[in-house]
Amino acid sequence: MKFTNPCSLFSLPLLACLAITSDIAAADVSLPRAQLFSKYCHDCHQGENSEGGLDLSAVQEDLSDPRWFAKWERIYDRIASGEMPPQEAAQPTEAERTAVLDELRDKLTAAHQRSKGTVLRRLNRSEYENTINDLLGTRLKLVNQLPADAKSHEFENVGEALGTSMVQVQRYLDCAMLAWDEVLASHMPPESKVTRASYADTRGGEQWLGKVWLKRDDGAVVFFRELGYPTGMLREANTRFTGNYKIRVTGYAFQSEKPITFALGATSFARGVEMPTFGYFSLAPGEPQTVEITARLDANYMIEITPQGLIDEGNFIRQNGIADYRGPGLAILHVELEGPLADEQIARGRALLLGDFEQQPIVQRGGNRGRTPPTNLIAENPSEAARKVLLRLGNEAFRRPVVAADVEPFAKLFDAQVAAGSNHQEALKTAVVALLCSPDFLFLEESSGQLNSHQLAARISYFLARTLPDAELRRAANSGELLGDPKVSRAQIDRLLASEAFDRCIADFTDAWLNLRDLEFTNPDAALYPEHDRYLQWSMREETRLFVRALFRENLPVRHLVKSDFAMLNERLAEHYEIEGVAGPDLRRVALPPGSLRGGVLTQASVLKVSANGTNTSPVVRGVYVMERILAQHAPPPPPGIPGVEPDIRGSTTLRELLAKHRDSDNCRACHAQIDPPGFALESFDPIGNYRERFRSIGDGERVSREVRGQKVRYKLGPPVDASGELASGEKFASYPEFRDQLAAREFDLAVALVTKLLTFATGREMGFSDRAEIRSIAMQTQDDGYGARDLLHAALASKIFRSK
Repeated sequence: MKFTNPCSLFSLPLLACLAITSDIAAADVSLPRAQLFSKYCHDCHQGENSEGGLDLSAVQEDLSDPRWFAKWERIYDRIASGEMPPQEAAQPTEAERTAVLDELRDKLTAAHQRSKGTVLRRLNRSEYENTINDLLGTRLKLVNQLPADAKSHEFENVGEALGTSMVQVQRYLDCAMLAWDEVLASHMPPESKVTRASYADTRGGEQWLGKVWLKRDDGAVVFFRELGYPTGMLREANTRFTGNYKIRVTGYAFQSEKPITFALGATSFARGVEMPTFGYFSLAPGEPQTVEITARLDANYMIEITPQGLIDEGNFIRQNGIADYRGPGLAILHVELEGPLADEQIARGRALLLGDFEQQPIVQRGGNRGRTPPTNLIAENPSEAARKVLLRLGNEAFRRPVVAADVEPFAKLFDAQVAAGSNHQEALKTAVVALLCSPDFLFLEESSGQLNSHQLAARISYFLARTLPDAELRRAANSGELLGDPKVSRAQIDRLLASEAFDRCIADFTDAWLNLRDLEFTNPDAALYPEHDRYLQWSMREETRLFVRALFRENLPVRHLVKSDFAMLNERLAEHYEIEGVAGPDLRRVALPPGSLRGGVLTQASVLKVSANGTNTSPVVRGVYVMERILAQHAPPPPPGIPGVEPDIRGSTTLRELLAKHRDSDNCRACHAQIDPPGFALESFDPIGNYRERFRSIGDGERVSREVRGQKVRYKLGPPVDASGELASGEKFASYPEFRDQLAAREFDLAVALVTKLLTFATGREMGFSDRAEIRSIAMQTQDDGYGARDLLHAALASKIFRSK
């Protein structure tokens, strides 16, 4: 894979000087200042051979154009940081530097204030699915029914990136009709049944018992290895209908002194469908135990059990048969599947959509012949009943109080459909679908200036619960207390932080912010990283989400993002991190031993995996990751004509050595001084999060005597890792722990970055130049209490940025 080198046109010494030949220089910059720019920058950055590919004569001042605004913003940042002009060049006086900064700050602030907050933001796919399901009581999977949302930097809910196409409108129609049909179909739910199945009674049992599966006298079937083929699919435990099911697995650990973990999921013969894993569980030795969960299953799925960590030790079973094998195994007595369960949630949707209507079957000529009969809606005054339904639905769906005039267009649509010959059910369906495809539902209405109480309720709810406001939040908005009483607002925020719905926020925010969406994007090279498996990857994601949730719920200092004294671990992760004393599949808070390399998000396997490509690590890629995700500093693109750095997959040359030549270029040095040091520090960790002192290689190197899952490893040990570096500030570090300590000490910078990410996600717009002062003020409010993550969140949600558009 080719690693791109993110240098920038505007990160070189030229950045302080862009004003020389631009309109701003001609029209708004005083002569002394123009002379200052010419004095410090003109020699290097004018004409075809300008350093970094930047010809100052091409620069314009039109700050209403995002391209030019971004360039001027970068000028300001480089001057303010002291990076420009470079240290080896002549320096302006403090008065000269201050004059330039003051002028640019005023112009950039004014330009950004004119442009921000003008976009009407629609619901993204995740928000739409949550809103439909919570509004109507359905449990539909709608995300994949809709076109993918465009991203703005990390986030998929930024209004400027969320366009609307005709394809999208058609999909909204399809989804709304699907939701209506789901609610109406609930009047005759399928009968709930209990199915008990055993592997001994399956076709697989007939084929594999006595060969790779062992049947015990109590009827249990024992698995002695992680199942590839034959799989743990249990055809007899299958679903005929979509719904919620209770799944019970009864068994025990066989010939083992400790519990044995297994994955519980579902599989289907259908092509291209999701194969969900519901979680990882364990069964202990001794008497049989039962693991019970409730899960949502589509029709025509089968339960699948996959043991973890079991191998045929020494290939004994293959060579000698199964009868005398003494290794550990997972004994499964039976699996019970109960459902589909009665769904109380959808009753709310029926009440909302039907109101005074009664759903009655239509008796067809010749009878219905065992099929579910079609239905119609009956009411004494259908037109009036339809208006009541639409008014009640609009009040919730539009996230504000509505009056009859707001829903009258949809009511007239009902009347027109009836007049055209449709029955009441079809007519009401048309009106409801139209309402659910209207801009008032699909877009978050926010007036310019301060938000009103209902707009504030929606903004709070779509941030913390990822859905429309619930009844309690609506009551606070209706009373005016949400907007007028800070104590009420804080109490509502605390309530949502403690709710189950907050897990949606954690998943969406964390997966976008730290890029966990790409966790499955690459498959680690099995020859280089044989330790990787599905259990580890599942645990990676859960670790990071639970850690971020703990930051907010426990109000932990922001430095914990980089350096914490605990981690969220299960046995699989603890084994991976070489931490002793953790057993079982459940992730929980574990105190780290003194001197541990772990702690914080940067050494979590999920982060280390998404910042690598499955084969190699790149200091550039990981350095950019730290800059953008942890410090909220967007790394600019490379200048034109600068090639990327290709890793040496033979393992004879490290990327550090390749980058050394790259950094010698005047076009790249300044940018890489910022990017590379964090990446060098993280070279201590491989693409799946192992700590390493030497690189692994599939070519040159020293052979390794090691087995993973009973197989000898194929990789070799290559050159030693050098995790030392020097920050742009001049601070040096010899190892990752030293770098970590230096970064953790930058608490204010970490707080500013976290607030920036939170407000971007919470408001659905990118934070810009005119927001900087308030963001810094928000962070400063929490300084005395150690920049607690929850305190930062509360301060952000009380800010003018959050409460206005």
